[in-house]
Amino acid sequence: MVEVGIAGAPSQLVLNAHIGDGTNVVDLDMPLDNVEYFDVIESLTPNIYCATLRTIFVNALTLKPGIIIADVGEGKCDGMRFIAEALRELLPDTEIITTRNTGAPPQGNPISVSDLPLLEKMDRIVNSVIKNVDTNVRPCKPTAGFWGVPPRDFAILDLFPDTTHIYGWARCMENKSPDSLEIEFQVDPDIPTVFFAQSFCQKTMLAKYLAHKYNGLFVDVDAQLDDSVRAKVTAFLTLRGVIL
Repeated sequence: MVEVGIAGAPSQLVLNAHIGDGTNVVDLDMPLDNVEYFDVIESLTPNIYCATLRTIFVNALTLKPGIIIADVGEGKCDGMRFIAEALRELLPDTEIITTRNTGAPPQGNPISVSDLPLLEKMDRIVNSVIKNVDTNVRPCKPTAGFWGVPPRDFAILDLFPDTTHIYGWARCMENKSPDSLEIEFQVDPDIPTVFFAQSFCQKTMLAKYLAHKYNGLFVDVDAQLDDSVRAKVTAFLTLRGVIL
């Protein structure tokens, strides 16, 4: 069985060309069971570095998949481009395919605006990159917003009500338009929104700017959700009348 590792949201055309029957697909962006983080790359990356990129690096070096397909364009970041080149040297038996998923027409975002629990929404969006997911969902009127990327630690998503809509790059991801600034800038100004980014990611600037613009809450998290961020999010949602 061929194992294919996916980083970011490569174009569906490239994915279809390499994924089929007998392919085991692994999302390298997400933490995996029985993988030790982050000792294996201690000498290769700074300690102060995006936890998502570090997770991709560790997963790739640990699993050594036969093929890695990585989006290295504006839909991901320069950091992924650098890691992909390092992996070419460190994994000579792995085929590294770099793509730039740009200009893809939006496919819609029914999951982002559904009444599913926020964690389930995000899980389906992340899984939609590598497999078909159920999009037959009910829309809901939003009472809160979560703007940002899929967090490395999904625990933060449990703090929100089911009536939370997803915005930011996660919505771009569902639309299969990861480079769309138009979608990434979409915010509902009438609902309290938490603007989230992984620590040390370039998107922290955009998250902070939009939080200021829309009177939201900016938070950044490294590898794991901590008590301070948990308390900030809970207090914000409580004070804005979202949760009791």
